[in-house]
Order: sequence, then structure tokens, then C-alpha cells
Amino acid sequence: GGHHPAREGEVFNTRYQALCKLGCGTFATVWLCQDMRRKKHVAVKVLKSREGFAEAAQDEVTLLRCVSSMKKKDRAGENIVCLLDDFRMIGENGFHILLLEEALGPSLRCLMGNYAGQGLPLPFVKKSLQQVLAGLHFLHKRCRIIHADIKPENVLLCGHDKSLQRLLPHTLDCGRRTDLRLKGPGGDLGNQLEESDLMSIEVKIADLGSACWTYKLFSKEIQTQPYRALEVLLGLDYGTPADIWSTGCLAFEMATGERLFDPQPGKYFSRDDDHVARIIELLGRIPPQIAFSWNKSTKFFSRPGALLRISRLSPRSLHSILADRHSWTKHEATPFTSFLLPALRYAPERRATAAQCLQHAWLSA
Repeated sequence: GGHHPAREGEVFNTRYQALCKLGCGTFATVWLCQDMRRKKHVAVKVLKSREGFAEAAQDEVTLLRCVSSMKKKDRAGENIVCLLDDFRMIGENGFHILLLEEALGPSLRCLMGNYAGQGLPLPFVKKSLQQVLAGLHFLHKRCRIIHADIKPENVLLCGHDKSLQRLLPHTLDCGRRTDLRLKGPGGDLGNQLEESDLMSIEVKIADLGSACWTYKLFSKEIQTQPYRALEVLLGLDYGTPADIWSTGCLAFEMATGERLFDPQPGKYFSRDDDHVARIIELLGRIPPQIAFSWNKSTKFFSRPGALLRISRLSPRSLHSILADRHSWTKHEATPFTSFLLPALRYAPERRATAAQCLQHAWLSA
């Protein structure tokens, strides 16, 4: 499909020797490499060469260069993965753009897989969300960039803590494992990291492959389905608030171990139908001015407040989900709900910004 068939031992740009594959996505493969000149690890993202993809690849380079440039003016840019260099290569499948980035640890998805169904310790959740939101504020305000794909896979762990460094070689294949259990010396990662060790780990937002400018959208459909904002689902215009919706979904998943929305198709309805239904069950009726502000609104709705293909809904509050399914006390659930709901407001212009989320009392408590 246009991917470069890189192999272990291959040298990119006469300098970066491929050690092992870190991951493979729709648009690129990522390799852990040894910088033979500086004797350190780096990550090399090899974008695929398929015809028509060159422009999208160049857009990603331009976005990353903007981040690197703005980082010099604002330290919040440290919460975004750093582009070290970019170069070109001719391979057997054609012309490729390669991005050289700092080598980081595994993703939040890998870490969460080790706390199956429990959620991560709340102090770590709060600290990580502060870093994600600071990174988003930097992207939105400094760079005028919409990330467009905030999810656990795109938030990477980093830090000089020995526990993370020790576990790094054991987590490189996390994306290819089905059970997502991270094996460290002597057992699972969950048994390796005490909360104090966990708190020494930082996170960074990665992968601007789906990102776009606030003033120039590249695609009508963005975001991975469970984290997709309502306005994107309905085909409406979107902006930076779409990233905040995804961050709300991320926050719930980190804190509980369960996806906030996990839509599934049925015999008579699509995955999108189920997604809209689940949103309504949790957050209430979608105002007609939002539901019917799109000329294709009849794809989902027969009349204001009524879904076309799903008639039976089971309304439930965020508070009741936390209490009944995850055994949170009222003292724990109330402030978290107060943090989460403003990030999930239907009207994008009324949704909390990254800066407003950062100021919420729950994060600093």
C-alpha cells in the first residue's frame, strides 16, 4: 500500500540504523533507530509513498515545523512530541518523507492495558491531563492547530525515571500484542510501578498525522470513532473544541478503565447511529438547532429529539455510571463530573477550552 518495507539493520540517511519497528499505521511505519553519530535512540517515522499522499505528508511536516518554531516562545510546547529533522528517501515503492522525532516510551493505551477495568491512579490521571491540556492550549492558541485525533494511543509516556527506562525494551511491541499486558523484569508493569514511580513519568501528545489548521481544514471526517465529537459525527463544521471533547472521553477512560462511548453497529443501525444514541443517553436530548443545523440531519433524526433507527434509549447520568459501575463515592464522583461535563457540551462554542479545563478545581485537588 505504499509503505516502505524497512528491515532491522537498515540505515536511513546514512546515519539512523533501524533497531525494531515501534508501530504501523494507515499512513506510516515508525522505527526505533540508533543515531550512529550521537549514539542515542531516536524514532523515525517513514510516511508512505502512495500517489496523492505527498501533499498530506508535506502538511504534517509543515505542522510539526510550526510546533518546533513556537516551542522557542512557549515552554508548553514541551508537551508535544518534538520534530528533530525531516528528510527524503527513494525506496523500492517510491518517494518517502521521513520524520525524525525524539524516542519516547509506550503509549497510555499500553499502560492502561495493565490496569484492566480499574483505571489509572487518579493523581497520575490528573497530572497527565494537565500535560495533555497544556499541550492542546499550546496547539490551539500558539500554533492555531487542531490535533484531530486525541486518544490513548497518541499520548506517549516519557521521563528519565529508571522504572520507565528499564521497561522500555519490553513495551516496544505493545501495539502488536492482543492482551496489552506489559511484561517487565519479574512480572507485569502494574506490579513494577508504584504510584510514586508512576508520578515521575511525564506524557506528551504525539502524531500530528491527522492534524489541520484552525483556518484550513483538510478533512470532513476526523478523530477515531469512540473519541469523535458530536459535531463531527453530525457532519457539521468543527474547530478546536473537537479536541476538548476527545480529551473528555480520554479523561473518563483513564480514570475508569472503560470507554465513555463504545458504539457498535446493529442489524438495523450503523455504528454512527449507536454513537449518537449513546451520547443522548448520557448527555440528554440534542437541541434541534444543533441536530437540524445540517442539511443531511435526516440521516439520524426523524424529528427533533427522535432518532431515526433507534427508538429505545436507556438514559443514565455520568454520576450513576461512576457510582454503580465503578463504585466511586459521591465525594469522588461529583468533582470529576463537574470537570468532565463542560468538556462535553453539545454546542462547540459553549464547550470549555483547554485553558478553562486547566483551571478546574478537580485537576489541582
